[in-house]
Amino acid sequence: MRGAQAVPSERDSEGRRMATIPNQTTSIPLDCRIEYPTSDGRPMGETDLHRRIMVDAIATLMHYFAGQPVYVSGNLLLFYQPGDKRRHVSPDVMVVKGLEQRDRKHYLLWEEGRAPNVVIEVTSDSTREEDLKDKFAIYRDVVQVAEYFLFDPRGEYLSSTLQGYRLSGGEYMPIEPISGRRRSVELALELEDGCGALRFFHPVTGRYLLTPNEALEARAQAAEARADRLAREVESLRQQIRAQ
Repeated sequence: MRGAQAVPSERDSEGRRMATIPNQTTSIPLDCRIEYPTSDGRPMGETDLHRRIMVDAIATLMHYFAGQPVYVSGNLLLFYQPGDKRRHVSPDVMVVKGLEQRDRKHYLLWEEGRAPNVVIEVTSDSTREEDLKDKFAIYRDVVQVAEYFLFDPRGEYLSSTLQGYRLSGGEYMPIEPISGRRRSVELALELEDGCGALRFFHPVTGRYLLTPNEALEARAQAAEARADRLAREVESLRQQIRAQ
Protein backbone atom coordinates (compact mmCIF):
# COMPACT_ATOMS: atom_id res chain seq x y z
CA MET A 1 0.00 0.00 0.00
CA ARG A 2 2.76 2.46 -0.95
CA GLY A 3 4.15 2.51 2.58
CA ALA A 4 0.79 3.33 4.18
CA GLN A 5 -0.45 1.39 7.17
CA ALA A 6 -2.90 -1.37 6.29
CA VAL A 7 -6.46 -0.25 6.90
CA PRO A 8 -8.88 -2.66 8.61
CA SER A 9 -12.30 -3.00 7.07
CA GLU A 10 -15.87 -3.78 8.01
CA ARG A 11 -18.76 -4.81 5.79
CA ASP A 12 -21.91 -2.83 5.18
CA SER A 13 -25.45 -4.21 5.10
CA GLU A 14 -24.90 -5.40 1.52
CA GLY A 15 -21.66 -7.21 2.31
CA ARG A 16 -19.32 -4.62 0.74
CA ARG A 17 -16.14 -3.65 2.53
CA MET A 18 -16.01 -0.27 4.26
CA ALA A 19 -12.62 1.23 5.06
CA THR A 20 -12.03 2.09 8.70
CA ILE A 21 -9.25 4.13 10.23
CA PRO A 22 -7.60 3.19 13.53
CA ASN A 23 -8.59 5.75 16.18
CA GLN A 24 -5.43 7.74 16.87
CA THR A 25 -6.94 10.35 19.16
CA THR A 26 -5.21 8.96 22.24
CA SER A 27 -1.81 9.49 20.61
CA ILE A 28 -2.24 13.24 21.15
CA PRO A 29 -2.11 14.42 24.77
CA LEU A 30 -5.29 16.28 25.67
CA ASP A 31 -3.35 19.38 26.71
CA CYS A 32 -1.70 19.46 23.29
CA ARG A 33 -4.85 19.17 21.20
CA ILE A 34 -5.06 21.97 18.67
CA GLU A 35 -7.99 23.80 17.19
CA TYR A 36 -8.29 22.80 13.57
CA PRO A 37 -9.41 25.51 11.13
CA THR A 38 -12.75 25.33 9.37
CA SER A 39 -11.70 27.11 6.18
CA ASP A 40 -8.68 27.22 3.89
CA GLY A 41 -9.64 30.65 2.56
CA ARG A 42 -10.45 29.34 -0.92
CA PRO A 43 -13.83 29.90 -2.61
CA MET A 44 -16.35 27.06 -2.71
CA GLY A 45 -16.34 26.98 -6.50
CA GLU A 46 -14.35 28.75 -9.19
CA THR A 47 -17.51 29.71 -11.09
CA ASP A 48 -21.27 29.72 -10.53
CA LEU A 49 -21.48 26.53 -12.62
CA HIS A 50 -18.93 24.66 -10.50
CA ARG A 51 -20.57 25.80 -7.27
CA ARG A 52 -24.04 24.83 -8.49
CA ILE A 53 -22.85 21.33 -9.48
CA MET A 54 -21.30 20.82 -6.05
CA VAL A 55 -24.39 22.03 -4.17
CA ASP A 56 -26.76 19.98 -6.34
CA ALA A 57 -24.66 16.82 -5.97
CA ILE A 58 -24.48 17.13 -2.18
CA ALA A 59 -28.21 17.83 -1.82
CA THR A 60 -29.17 15.06 -4.25
CA LEU A 61 -27.08 12.44 -2.45
CA MET A 62 -28.26 13.63 0.98
CA HIS A 63 -31.85 13.07 -0.11
CA TYR A 64 -30.99 9.70 -1.64
CA PHE A 65 -29.37 8.45 1.58
CA ALA A 66 -31.87 10.12 3.97
CA GLY A 67 -32.66 7.89 6.93
CA GLN A 68 -29.54 5.77 6.44
CA PRO A 69 -26.27 5.94 8.40
CA VAL A 70 -24.50 7.79 5.61
CA TYR A 71 -22.73 11.13 5.89
CA VAL A 72 -22.79 13.34 2.79
CA SER A 73 -20.89 16.62 2.72
CA GLY A 74 -18.55 18.76 0.66
CA ASN A 75 -16.25 21.76 0.74
CA LEU A 76 -15.30 20.60 4.24
CA LEU A 77 -11.71 20.40 5.45
CA LEU A 78 -10.66 16.78 5.93
CA PHE A 79 -7.58 16.48 8.16
CA TYR A 80 -5.60 13.28 7.84
CA GLN A 81 -2.57 13.81 10.11
CA PRO A 82 -3.21 14.22 13.87
CA GLY A 83 -1.73 17.43 15.22
CA ASP A 84 -0.89 18.94 11.82
CA LYS A 85 -3.24 21.72 10.70
CA ARG A 86 -1.61 21.85 7.27
CA ARG A 87 -2.34 18.25 6.33
CA HIS A 88 -5.79 18.53 4.87
CA VAL A 89 -7.85 18.29 1.70
CA SER A 90 -11.26 19.74 0.93
CA PRO A 91 -13.34 17.37 -1.23
CA ASP A 92 -16.02 19.03 -3.33
CA VAL A 93 -18.34 16.13 -2.52
CA MET A 94 -17.76 13.19 -0.18
CA VAL A 95 -19.84 10.27 1.01
CA VAL A 96 -19.00 8.26 4.13
CA LYS A 97 -21.04 5.16 4.90
CA GLY A 98 -21.53 4.12 8.52
CA LEU A 99 -21.63 7.66 9.96
CA GLU A 100 -24.64 9.71 10.98
CA GLN A 101 -25.62 12.77 8.98
CA ARG A 102 -24.95 15.70 11.31
CA ASP A 103 -23.26 19.08 11.16
CA ARG A 104 -19.48 18.95 11.42
CA LYS A 105 -17.00 21.84 11.57
CA HIS A 106 -14.37 19.70 9.86
CA TYR A 107 -13.59 16.03 9.35
CA LEU A 108 -10.83 14.56 11.52
CA LEU A 109 -10.05 11.23 9.89
CA TRP A 110 -8.58 9.60 12.99
CA GLU A 111 -11.54 10.59 15.18
CA GLU A 112 -14.29 9.67 12.72
CA GLY A 113 -12.60 6.33 12.10
CA ARG A 114 -13.77 6.03 8.49
CA ALA A 115 -12.36 7.13 5.18
CA PRO A 116 -14.81 8.51 2.61
CA ASN A 117 -16.22 5.80 0.40
CA VAL A 118 -16.59 8.24 -2.47
CA VAL A 119 -15.07 11.62 -3.31
CA ILE A 120 -16.08 13.75 -6.29
CA GLU A 121 -14.03 16.72 -7.46
CA VAL A 122 -15.48 19.27 -9.90
CA THR A 123 -12.38 20.16 -11.89
CA SER A 124 -11.62 23.71 -12.96
CA ASP A 125 -8.67 25.65 -14.33
CA SER A 126 -7.31 26.40 -10.86
CA THR A 127 -7.78 22.88 -9.46
CA ARG A 128 -7.00 20.49 -12.32
CA GLU A 129 -3.33 19.97 -11.39
CA GLU A 130 -4.21 19.41 -7.74
CA ASP A 131 -7.14 17.11 -8.59
CA LEU A 132 -5.06 14.95 -10.95
CA LYS A 133 -1.83 14.84 -8.94
CA ASP A 134 -1.77 15.93 -5.29
CA LYS A 135 -5.30 14.96 -4.30
CA PHE A 136 -5.15 11.85 -6.45
CA ALA A 137 -2.15 10.60 -4.46
CA ILE A 138 -3.52 11.66 -1.06
CA TYR A 139 -6.91 10.03 -1.66
CA ARG A 140 -5.21 6.85 -2.86
CA ASP A 141 -2.25 6.46 -0.51
CA VAL A 142 -3.11 8.34 2.68
CA VAL A 143 -6.87 8.69 3.07
CA GLN A 144 -7.59 5.57 0.99
CA VAL A 145 -10.84 6.72 -0.60
CA ALA A 146 -12.54 3.70 -2.19
CA GLU A 147 -13.78 5.56 -5.29
CA TYR A 148 -12.61 8.86 -6.75
CA PHE A 149 -14.49 10.71 -9.51
CA LEU A 150 -13.46 13.84 -11.40
CA PHE A 151 -15.97 15.91 -13.38
CA ASP A 152 -15.09 18.62 -15.88
CA PRO A 153 -18.45 20.23 -16.74
CA ARG A 154 -17.09 22.36 -19.57
CA GLY A 155 -14.87 19.68 -21.07
CA GLU A 156 -11.85 21.96 -20.97
CA TYR A 157 -9.34 20.20 -18.73
CA LEU A 158 -9.84 16.42 -18.71
CA SER A 159 -9.48 14.03 -21.64
CA SER A 160 -12.91 12.71 -20.67
CA THR A 161 -15.39 15.04 -18.94
CA LEU A 162 -16.13 12.38 -16.31
CA GLN A 163 -13.44 10.08 -14.93
CA GLY A 164 -13.70 7.49 -12.19
CA TYR A 165 -11.22 5.37 -10.26
CA ARG A 166 -11.68 2.48 -7.85
CA LEU A 167 -9.08 1.55 -5.23
CA SER A 168 -7.75 -1.97 -5.74
CA GLY A 169 -4.57 -3.37 -4.26
CA GLY A 170 -3.32 0.09 -3.35
CA GLU A 171 -3.79 1.46 -6.87
CA TYR A 172 -6.55 3.47 -8.50
CA MET A 173 -7.97 1.47 -11.40
CA PRO A 174 -10.02 3.36 -14.02
CA ILE A 175 -13.77 2.79 -14.00
CA GLU A 176 -14.66 2.25 -17.63
CA PRO A 177 -17.91 3.76 -18.94
CA ILE A 178 -20.85 1.54 -19.78
CA SER A 179 -23.51 3.14 -21.98
CA GLY A 180 -21.98 6.53 -21.20
CA ARG A 181 -22.11 6.05 -17.41
CA ARG A 182 -19.52 5.12 -14.82
CA ARG A 183 -20.76 2.77 -12.12
CA SER A 184 -20.12 3.50 -8.46
CA VAL A 185 -20.20 0.29 -6.45
CA GLU A 186 -20.10 2.31 -3.23
CA LEU A 187 -23.13 4.43 -4.11
CA ALA A 188 -24.98 1.71 -6.03
CA LEU A 189 -25.52 4.43 -8.65
CA GLU A 190 -24.14 5.32 -12.06
CA LEU A 191 -22.61 8.74 -12.73
CA GLU A 192 -23.10 10.51 -16.04
CA ASP A 193 -22.25 13.79 -17.72
CA GLY A 194 -25.68 15.16 -18.58
CA CYS A 195 -24.65 17.97 -20.95
CA GLY A 196 -22.51 19.72 -18.34
CA ALA A 197 -24.54 18.55 -15.35
CA LEU A 198 -23.47 15.71 -13.08
CA ARG A 199 -26.32 13.20 -13.01
CA PHE A 200 -26.85 10.13 -10.83
CA PHE A 201 -28.70 7.20 -12.42
CA HIS A 202 -30.37 4.48 -10.37
CA PRO A 203 -29.94 1.21 -12.31
CA VAL A 204 -32.72 -0.57 -10.38
CA THR A 205 -35.46 2.02 -10.91
CA GLY A 206 -34.11 3.06 -14.30
CA ARG A 207 -34.44 6.72 -13.34
CA TYR A 208 -32.17 9.63 -12.61
CA LEU A 209 -32.09 11.02 -9.08
CA LEU A 210 -33.81 14.38 -9.01
CA THR A 211 -31.84 17.51 -8.26
CA PRO A 212 -33.30 19.85 -5.60
CA ASN A 213 -34.89 22.08 -8.25
CA GLU A 214 -36.29 19.10 -10.10
CA ALA A 215 -37.71 17.69 -6.85
CA LEU A 216 -39.43 21.02 -6.09
CA GLU A 217 -40.86 21.16 -9.59
CA ALA A 218 -42.08 17.55 -9.34
CA ARG A 219 -43.82 18.27 -6.03
CA ALA A 220 -45.43 21.41 -7.46
CA GLN A 221 -46.68 19.49 -10.48
CA ALA A 222 -48.03 16.72 -8.23
CA ALA A 223 -49.82 19.28 -6.05
CA GLU A 224 -51.30 20.96 -9.13
CA ALA A 225 -52.48 17.59 -10.46
CA ARG A 226 -54.15 16.79 -7.12
CA ALA A 227 -55.89 20.18 -7.10
CA ASP A 228 -57.14 19.65 -10.67
CA ARG A 229 -58.42 16.18 -9.79
CA LEU A 230 -60.23 17.50 -6.71
CA ALA A 231 -61.80 20.32 -8.75
CA ARG A 232 -63.08 17.80 -11.30
CA GLU A 233 -64.51 15.60 -8.54
CA VAL A 234 -66.31 18.58 -6.96
CA GLU A 235 -67.75 19.65 -10.31
CA SER A 236 -68.93 16.10 -10.95
CA LEU A 237 -70.74 16.03 -7.60
CA ARG A 238 -72.40 19.39 -8.36
CA GLN A 239 -73.68 18.10 -11.68
CA GLN A 240 -75.06 14.97 -10.00
CA ILE A 241 -76.87 17.09 -7.39
CA ARG A 242 -78.38 19.38 -10.06
CA ALA A 243 -79.56 16.36 -12.02
CA GLN A 244 -81.56 15.00 -9.07
